[in-house]
Amino acid sequence: MKSITTLLAHACLAIALLFLTACAPQLDQSTLDQHTARSHAQNTVPCADEEELLPLMNPDQWALEDQAVLNDPDFWEFETSGGQSVSPVQTGFDLSSYDFPITINKQVLYYLELFQGRHRNTFSQWMALSTRYLPFIQAELKQAGLPLDLAYLAMIESGYNPSAYSHAHAAGLWQFIPGTGRDYGLRIDSWVDERREPEKATRAAIQYLSRLYRDFDDWYLAVAAYNGGENRVQRAMQTYNTRCFWELAGTQGIYLETKQYVPKLIAAILIAREPEKFGFTDIQYQQPIQYDQINVPGGTDLEAVAVSANTTVKRLRALNNELNRDQTPPRVDQYALRIPAGSRSLVAANLDKLVPVMTTTYVTHTVKSGDTLTSICNLYNVNKTTLLKANNLRTASLKRGLRLQVPTTTTRYVLLKDGESAETLLAGSGSGNRNMVLHQIKPGDTLSKIALQYQVPTKTIMLWNNISNPRTIRAGQQIALYLDRPAPDAMTVIADAAKMTVASVASTPASTDLPTLNDMKKRSTEASAPAPQQLAWYVVQKGDSLWTIARKFQVSTTDLRQWNNLNSTRLQIGNRLIVRKG
Repeated sequence: MKSITTLLAHACLAIALLFLTACAPQLDQSTLDQHTARSHAQNTVPCADEEELLPLMNPDQWALEDQAVLNDPDFWEFETSGGQSVSPVQTGFDLSSYDFPITINKQVLYYLELFQGRHRNTFSQWMALSTRYLPFIQAELKQAGLPLDLAYLAMIESGYNPSAYSHAHAAGLWQFIPGTGRDYGLRIDSWVDERREPEKATRAAIQYLSRLYRDFDDWYLAVAAYNGGENRVQRAMQTYNTRCFWELAGTQGIYLETKQYVPKLIAAILIAREPEKFGFTDIQYQQPIQYDQINVPGGTDLEAVAVSANTTVKRLRALNNELNRDQTPPRVDQYALRIPAGSRSLVAANLDKLVPVMTTTYVTHTVKSGDTLTSICNLYNVNKTTLLKANNLRTASLKRGLRLQVPTTTTRYVLLKDGESAETLLAGSGSGNRNMVLHQIKPGDTLSKIALQYQVPTKTIMLWNNISNPRTIRAGQQIALYLDRPAPDAMTVIADAAKMTVASVASTPASTDLPTLNDMKKRSTEASAPAPQQLAWYVVQKGDSLWTIARKFQVSTTDLRQWNNLNSTRLQIGNRLIVRKG
């Protein structure tokens, strides 16, 4: 690598030929209409899944590497008079093709050489990723009347990595810190971080940049304020009595990172617009991200959508990078969820066939010193009654070394085959020890009360019984619950298929005129009739007796013995008992 002395000497000589102007003016608005994004169709590869991308170097990791050069005060010296400039033709750059002001000086030359040298591989990765987002970003910039070359600001901020996270807790393509992100309408909480959602973050960044340009009336100052904060830039302008970024860069008024920001952006624009000119001839540009979109109720389990779309939760998380969990945020009516492009029809066809299958498994917890029943229940998210019953305990006092069997419930989703019913799937021989429990609704019962009683999600009960409106249940009606054993109170929410809407989206905003699933496939809005087979099975659990089972199902012990041909009251764990007949 060239020495710093050689590099600076080369830069100073180059300035005599390449130096254009200290503070280049913004180009005429008509340039926006003439500006077109560079086409790389002949060298474009299909878009890879987000999770398959190589780890990318964040731009802010370079600061330490280049600190020796960038902290040299002479590097930022800038003369406001007597500077030699030449015509654009002599520089080798046609400024008519740029709508962001371009200055060539030793700072810009430094980053041009840096990007072509030590950081060539990283810059190549950024270039390959750029085409995933440029069409959308540039379309939004054009609509806002901003320079299209500002799209490369995301390259300097994050390397076009929507999951980028900096030491300053900035996140996403545009590296918003939490406060600024919220100021511009981005939701940031334990469920979602919309700084990582490229489209919403882009619109927020455009709003912010538009305001900064209105305040500073100079793009160099505006983007410097985007990086270092408008208050600091304004104070520096007042302290040093200048409106020229390059003069501010020669002072202590702004941070070193902000001094780097403008020349780094200019260098990135120059290379990205004409990569072959700088030796980047082998970039494998990726296609823009394409997807379909569905509106799902709040609290939808991504696994349910993954099964209906024939994809994986991992892929859905990649397409919905803002989600912090495998579930859409609760307490919202609908959530716009991206699904793989082309899966729109598949989801619409499969929603009615989706059936949740609940399974209870047990994990062993060995009681340690300091453990209490409450702490163990909090650790595994089970209630005390469930844990005590599962271990046939009558007291909350726990001895050290005691091995507890802690029940946990998991939910998986299965698509019904043609001609197959939920009852057949869940109560058939292929479902192991799963038994159908018929619950007769009593006056005052609600689905939420029943769900709590059986520790099954309300929406799961609705799906099992084809209930689209929980208020339609009535006293005397029987509903079926398919359980393999008493389950804990882990509440898993799945999408209410009757409320899902589907829209096709391909790197563009979703249409607001979305067809409902009812428009595509008529569904019954009334609760289903009772199952024709008035029969339920119960699997004997540890601690059960004939009397406790009879009490649970509100029948007599005599009936239980008669229905099951029992000669005695002794029961074995795992026995299947008929608990009700029609």
